[in-house]
Amino acid sequence: MRTTSKLLCTAAAMLAMSGAASAQELQRIGISVGLLGNPFFVATIKGIEDRAKEINPNVEVTSVSADYDLNKQSSQIDSFIAAGMDIIMLNAVDAEAIAPAVARAKAAGVTVAAFDVSAPGADVTVMTDNVDAGRKACQYIVDALDGTGDVIIINGPQSSSIRDRVQGCQEVFSANEGINVLSDDQNGQGSRDGGLNVMQSLLTRFDKIDGVFAINDPTAIGAQLAARQLGRSEFIITGVDGAPDIEEALKDPNALIKASASQDPYVMAGQALQMGYEMFQGKTPENPTVLLEPQLITADTLGDYQGWTAVR
Repeated sequence: MRTTSKLLCTAAAMLAMSGAASAQELQRIGISVGLLGNPFFVATIKGIEDRAKEINPNVEVTSVSADYDLNKQSSQIDSFIAAGMDIIMLNAVDAEAIAPAVARAKAAGVTVAAFDVSAPGADVTVMTDNVDAGRKACQYIVDALDGTGDVIIINGPQSSSIRDRVQGCQEVFSANEGINVLSDDQNGQGSRDGGLNVMQSLLTRFDKIDGVFAINDPTAIGAQLAARQLGRSEFIITGVDGAPDIEEALKDPNALIKASASQDPYVMAGQALQMGYEMFQGKTPENPTVLLEPQLITADTLGDYQGWTAVR
């Protein structure tokens, strides 16, 4: 009887320990994004925070800006590891070189959830189908130009999302013999100021431009500002994001910006956190990578667009 009792007690204890292990409390989350000054990343952080608070109202969330600096982001990941973060939410600034930092986090037992862009070795990833976003934004340019014209791609930091957008755009332009790409390698830094500076230089180099694809909306807004400063208005601009500033631009019939392939940063990042939490609980998702379909928004479709700031 004593032996049986001991066995029952041991079994009960093991079950209790197993239950505790399978229901770990989410206590700390670290978020590293490309640039906190970009409203897109503000929306992603809000999505993560809201979903995290649903899981544990007392969870601690720390958000930092990598400023598109690989070394800075690597150091941030190391700091998150040292701080004992349960989950690192990562918007990788480099599609490949961030791999060692991700590996260090995973070796330390930290779950890594990538959002908006992929990161080698991340446990889960949620992002827009960026190849499709590039295709849609650039197909709009091709259609508007009836398949003939001189175009520019304003590139950006070499994260996977930007590479994918440029790839999708190049596919569309290459499929149309009448489209001549004047430039596709200038880095606008994914920012308004970067887009302004690059576009000023390009406008000085080229007397005639028919279309411009900017890899995100801040870059597109900067490009439009450069055109207005230099008195140029012969071309159209498209971007990617569906940001609030782009909504305002699309309402202006005199704007050069005519379309943007939209993303939903709030939903994207919140879903990445939920999947990361499931991994943290030891539940491997059937599909660790999720691609969200972008929608092309224009002045004609703006009325049906929910937007980043919609009540959730």
